[in-house]
This record gives sequence, C-alpha cells and structure tokens, in this order.
Amino acid sequence: MRDRFSGSMITVVIAAGAVSALISMSITRTSAQAPAASAPAMKTPWGEPDLQGIWTDETDTPLQRSPKYASQEFFTEAQREELDKERSALLRRDRRVERGTELDVAGAYNAVFTSMKRTGARTSLIVDPPNGRLPSLTPEAQKLAAAEREFRLALLQATETCKTKSVACSGGKYDPTPSPRFAELPPRYNTARMNRHYGPEDHSLPDRCLTLGLPEFGAATGSFRRIVQTPGGISIFYDVGQGQGWQRNIVMDASPHLPASIRQWYGDSRGHWEGNTLVIDVTNFSPKTDYQGARENLHLVERWTRTGPTTLEYAVTIEDPTVWTRPWTAKQEFSRQSDQENRLYYEPRCIEAPRILWASKTIRCGNILQGKRRPSCVSASQAR
Repeated sequence: MRDRFSGSMITVVIAAGAVSALISMSITRTSAQAPAASAPAMKTPWGEPDLQGIWTDETDTPLQRSPKYASQEFFTEAQREELDKERSALLRRDRRVERGTELDVAGAYNAVFTSMKRTGARTSLIVDPPNGRLPSLTPEAQKLAAAEREFRLALLQATETCKTKSVACSGGKYDPTPSPRFAELPPRYNTARMNRHYGPEDHSLPDRCLTLGLPEFGAATGSFRRIVQTPGGISIFYDVGQGQGWQRNIVMDASPHLPASIRQWYGDSRGHWEGNTLVIDVTNFSPKTDYQGARENLHLVERWTRTGPTTLEYAVTIEDPTVWTRPWTAKQEFSRQSDQENRLYYEPRCIEAPRILWASKTIRCGNILQGKRRPSCVSASQAR
C-alpha cells in the first residue's frame, strides 16, 4: 500500500505538479452572476482564432446540480464562501477510522493527495436540461446498469464488505459461499473494478493505465489541456488523473468521419470553425470505453471559444439515444497558464499500476498482466 501511494504521489507531482507547481495562482474571478463576456478574437499568424496554450479549470464545479438549488444556475458569493468552508473542513480532515480495518485502508487518500480548489461560480457543469441534472436513463440503459451491479454484488457476497454491510455492498447480501458467478463473464466489457483478479480485464481502465477519454471534465488531482495549432491541424494534449495523459488530433480538412466499422479510444474528431468558435464533432468511440454508461453510440459536439486573453469557454453537447432520453449540455471555463513558467514540461507517465498489478498480494497466485492464474489459487481468491 505504501508503495502504491508513493508511486501515486510521484506521478501526481510529475503529471500535475510539473505543470501547476510553477503556475501563477492569480485568478481572474468570474462574476458569480454571469459568465465572462466575449472579447475580440486573437489570431494565429495564418489567420485562425488562436486557442493555443495550457488551460485548466481553477475552481471545482459538480457535474450535476444539487436539487436544493433547483433552477439556480449560479451561486451567490455568500454561498460560495460557505461551501468553501464546508469543503475545506471535509477534505482536510483526517479520515482514518479504526486502524487496520477495511475502511481505514479505503480512506487512505487524505488532503496530501488531493487539491483544494475554490467552489466554482456555476452550481453545475450541466446547463441543459435547465435543472442541471442528467436526463433520465432509457429502459435499456437501466436494465444493463442493474445487470452490471448485480454481477459485482455477486462477486462480493462472501467478503467482509457484505458481512459488515458496508455501503459498497448496498443492495447485496452476505453469503459465506463464494458465488458461482465467478466463472461468468461480465454483462459487457469491464471498465471498472470488481472483486475478481483473473486477468487484466478484471481491473478498471485507470488501473491498467488506460484513460477514460472524452468528455474530459477533470478530477480531484487536477487536469490540464495543452492546445497546439498548425495550418490545417489542431492537437490537444490532456494531462489528467495520476499520469493518464493522452493526446487527440482534430482533423480539419472537411473530410467525413471514418467508417462506422473503425472505432477509436478517443473517438474520431472532425473540426471546423464557426466564426471564432472551434466546433468538433466526435463519433466512432470504442465499445471498450465508457462515459456514464455510454460507449460506442456516444456522440459529442464540442465548442471551444476564447473569451479573453486568459479565458477559454468549453461547451459540449452529449448524446447517446441508447443511454439517455435526450441530449444534454455542459460548460466549463478555463484559465490560461504561463507558457514561460511551464516551459519545462515533463510528459506524464502512468507507471504505478503495472507494478502494482504485478506484485499485489491479492493476485500473488499469478501475473495479472499476463492473464495467468494457477487453478489451486482460485478458491483462496474467491474466499476473500
């Protein structure tokens, strides 16, 4: 465990610190009542709107709006100050419970490993629907989510998690006999953690150093995106999580999307300019990626607009008719970071997870990266 968190901390320092430690912390505060006004567009030497730079969101905003704020799109300044106090007390507390218990280990990440940013001006990233909430799931998506939950609970039933009625076993029940479902495949390709370690696919995508992809709204450890433009091309590099950095290229030649038979981890991005706004249409996602249940049918329309010398607005409309009953839209406001202070930038590397999967006690009966497991070890694993 110590090795893992040591590795996490090193990776966080490399992935986030190299970009952010030297960043000027001065923030142009956005009014709590209205978004930033647009400004005259800055242009590249070849005449396109200039979106280049390193950008990050310097405040925390939840994806969905708490029902208590109903149709309130922006916080008042007094509400932000109160939430800052509450969040500071929660995030900076020592979360340790009884030492040596499962809950103690599960709460091992404290304030040392997470950043504390000020509450954002918006009550939610989601701006449509007007209530700031995700649309309802389709009956098909609800059925699939229930099947995945049932499968994971079955693998947990013989563990202390269910015996002690931990929240992770909510909806399940304790049974000292390991479930026969250990021999089954998941309802669909696995992207999250489960209580089974027979091969790489039994672990989450981040544990395998695979990124979650688009849309990217950031994380507790911070996130940055570097936009680079050339005549006829745009590239965006994302520095997210604990070293799960990745890059996407936006095709700007007006060519159609790839054939439906060709699927990519970050989708197929085709962009064009509408005035000063870069509009990117993204399709052709892989069925091995997942965002809120959406996979190969995910469709994004992104809009990137520079609203000032150091501000950039990102708006994305998200749809998947197999998951949500209607499309929805989210917005973020990014601040530009200093190019000079970040001139030395080290590419983030996700290196800790393979080492952990190789040496973890929970998989000591075989090398998970090779997908090997000795039959004599199966019963011991199921009993855990």
